[in-house]
Amino acid sequence: MRRTLLALPALAVFAVSLHAQAPKITPKGDPSVRNDTIYSLAVKAEDYPEEGFIYLLDDGVVRYESDGRGTTTYRQVVQILTEDDVENWSERRFSWAPEREKLTVNWIRVVKPNGEVVAAKPTIEQKSDVPASTSSPVYEQRKVLRYSLSGVAPGTLVDFSYTRERLKPYLPGDFYDSWSVTMGRTTRRSRYIVDVPASMKLKIRERALNFARTEREAGGRRVYTWATKDIARVRPEPFAADSNDVYMSVAIAAPMDWSTIGAWYAGLAKDHYAITPDIRKVLDTVVAKAKTADDTLRAVHRWVAQDFRYVSVALGIGGYQPRTPAEMFARKFGDCKDKATMFVAAARALGITAYPVLLSAGGGVDTTMASIDQFNHAIAAVKRPDGKYLYLDLTSELTPVGSLPYGEQGEFGIVVHDDGLTEQIRFPLDSIERNASEMHITGELGADGRFNGRYVETGTGTRQYPLRGMFTTPLDSTQKANVSRAIATGIFRGASGDSLTGFEGKNLQAEPRVTLKVRNGMASKRSGDTDILTVPIGGLSGWAENMVNNLEERGERRFPIDVAAIIGPITSFSEFRVTLPEGWKARVPQNVTADGPFGLYEAKYAQNGRDLVISRRLRGRTGVLPKERIEDLKSWLRQVATDDVRFIVLEHPAASGN
Repeated sequence: MRRTLLALPALAVFAVSLHAQAPKITPKGDPSVRNDTIYSLAVKAEDYPEEGFIYLLDDGVVRYESDGRGTTTYRQVVQILTEDDVENWSERRFSWAPEREKLTVNWIRVVKPNGEVVAAKPTIEQKSDVPASTSSPVYEQRKVLRYSLSGVAPGTLVDFSYTRERLKPYLPGDFYDSWSVTMGRTTRRSRYIVDVPASMKLKIRERALNFARTEREAGGRRVYTWATKDIARVRPEPFAADSNDVYMSVAIAAPMDWSTIGAWYAGLAKDHYAITPDIRKVLDTVVAKAKTADDTLRAVHRWVAQDFRYVSVALGIGGYQPRTPAEMFARKFGDCKDKATMFVAAARALGITAYPVLLSAGGGVDTTMASIDQFNHAIAAVKRPDGKYLYLDLTSELTPVGSLPYGEQGEFGIVVHDDGLTEQIRFPLDSIERNASEMHITGELGADGRFNGRYVETGTGTRQYPLRGMFTTPLDSTQKANVSRAIATGIFRGASGDSLTGFEGKNLQAEPRVTLKVRNGMASKRSGDTDILTVPIGGLSGWAENMVNNLEERGERRFPIDVAAIIGPITSFSEFRVTLPEGWKARVPQNVTADGPFGLYEAKYAQNGRDLVISRRLRGRTGVLPKERIEDLKSWLRQVATDDVRFIVLEHPAASGN
């Protein structure tokens, strides 16, 4: 049930709630919050046995102007409950973008619940640059300020406040901010204040709130306040869906739209698609062997994705403005937007229609809250003859043309035309069947229990990357020997491997396939008139049993079930086919099939003549199911767990004839 007013004790803490202006917080303090009142909320550690710390106060005060400038001030008062969390809270770090922000740490201190000061300020302060990333497509350069605190111990409070002042918005009038009311830990008091011009049509998104915000207007300003108390700890649950009614949150954004953002980026990228004669000369060499338009596309994609090193470096407006192809060509490296721009320029030079695309690398864009702050990545789109787009992430050197990294699939993006026209799109999602892996172990078992045979593994879609990663560079003799040994001994104890064949991992048209001859593996062991055969392809019994126990221990379910998190949107098939010695007979286990909305698990066992065949098939599913289906999930897991076959008894001829 939604509450219309905050309880009186909370109002006593947050006196500012009664005024039509946000409090002005400085290093001298916060006039709207009484320290002694907050500190008195300290708890007894024994009453919170599952938590190493709790939040006595989680506070945010933000103020924005119509041009996008503003300040955001955050304060937390944390009570340390156990020794395990002392080290974590003894170190604090704050980051900011110096080209457009100013950071002020208002205070950071260690106190006791009675207000006695243990440490009035940090013992060590260090400022440094955040190293350029080679894996994260972050747009902007950032600095970090690190503090070391003394006196942090169970029972003490760490109280800190900092302010970021936004001096120069990249896009005038644009801003976005979000606030988690539910922090996962016990939170005694939570407050979020937003102060904007009264004329602004602020975009607000509230999720799962069990209380109402307040709004007050005066002096040409409107102040929104979200304040509540005693938010209980949320215990994580396996397979919890992101969309739920458990985590309370608020997000705000300027009255911006995606077309304005697209037009703004088009202006930044204007005149950045020209290639120089030197680039053209290399480009002609790159596509010299191409026989079709698709061959040309793949050649240009490989060149940009693999021959130019990916490094996320940004200076000033360079955080969003791409470098020219000439600059990137000279440096032989670039960030996501540089690579996308180089590809678009090269494609256009060859008569291919291409555009840049803006998106979030991790997905999760709220399409109702248009803001450049929701984007941190850029890729390219190629217009096909049928009018559809083909998307290419030039920072992912092992993703073939026609696919995208999994985190981008199904997510939101905008295609930006040179004239500022913007198309809102959803990236395609590969089918579950495309994300497939297969493993086959085939061979013969000797009467001495040793196995000799062949191992073959293939992968497509998201299942190709481990194989491609293994062969991104040619293996030398030592590396080949190590890989062969690791694979062989992973199949059977004491096995050796030879004749390893792989593929060129960076050749995106090459089939991801690995083969190996497996020699003299100890597959079975004599036991009286039988042999005990080790099954070399693993099942999911142990995992399924552990998950059932985990779900049982957590009691009543709170979250919806994210089906894709159970197995994943993948398929896999493993088969062990072994020819037994003449006259040997396997005690074949029962087949197991667990099929339903949570996935398919199928284990089969059969002996045909001398051939014993064991296979396990797995197929994930997607979607979100209500929490009430948790018992169905447990039943499915229990069925999977019944396939607990790690060994098979092989009867010798004399024994089978008795």
